[in-house]
Amino acid sequence: MQDVLHALGFIAAAGAIFIAVVLAEAWYWRRRGAADKYALNDTVSNMTMGLSYKLVDGVFVALLGSAFFDLVHPYGLQYQPVHGIWSVLLIFVISDFTFYVSHFIWHKVRWFWTAHAVHHSSNRMNYSTALRQNYLVVLNGGNLLIAVAIALVGFDKTWAIVALELNLLYQFFLHTEAPSFLDRFGAILNTPSHHRVHHGANPAQIDRNFGGVLIIWDRLFGTFRAEQDAGTIVYGVTERQPRSFNPFYLQLHELGTLLRDLWRYKDPRILVRHPAWAEQHYGARRPG
Repeated sequence: MQDVLHALGFIAAAGAIFIAVVLAEAWYWRRRGAADKYALNDTVSNMTMGLSYKLVDGVFVALLGSAFFDLVHPYGLQYQPVHGIWSVLLIFVISDFTFYVSHFIWHKVRWFWTAHAVHHSSNRMNYSTALRQNYLVVLNGGNLLIAVAIALVGFDKTWAIVALELNLLYQFFLHTEAPSFLDRFGAILNTPSHHRVHHGANPAQIDRNFGGVLIIWDRLFGTFRAEQDAGTIVYGVTERQPRSFNPFYLQLHELGTLLRDLWRYKDPRILVRHPAWAEQHYGARRPG
């Protein structure tokens, strides 16, 4: 129970920071005559999804995630971290690289895309979009891909939670079209400029810039694209773009279409193929 209370306390503190930043950015755009960068229905929906995601995530980690971590940990390398710079750097690199790999998988495998798609489905890019998350990523194993790697190296739960939460906190500040000092470090770090490309729905922008904190993984593995080479960025998803602002519908929309396709085609390959595979393979074109 104490772990649950700690998780809820962290959610409350982080939420206060996020709300303050969102309000500051909305004020910034209004002062510059671009109030349409925010829409009330979109923002409220995003923040509701962010809250539900963190509540499920916090409770899951406190009640079940810790037990799973303890189950996996003995089968790893049993590295014994010390509180020094090398251990901090090691877990940073491991968590960030694992996020890159997991993020790539979320985009390529429909089972995982069912939880991640909603994050890409907004037609706006602002700090509230960072909160547009789906609690299903906690339940469908998407986050476990990252946790398993850290556990197998040997880091304990506290190290893992801190590393992942700091990684995600950094990524919050990538979701903006406002000028950012982070863009000065785009050779090494993921930046708002790089992340705008990642959220784009045009062909030159799809499946690019998967990194969390570092962009070097994308540069190494050929998934990088600079904003100036990506063309005009249009936000949203290319398959099954939802039109609703109901946050609970949005979080379940892709899962519903997945189950419908499985029922219709009786083909389990749909679970592990690309999110567009069923439509391409069977020639089905449905409205969002």
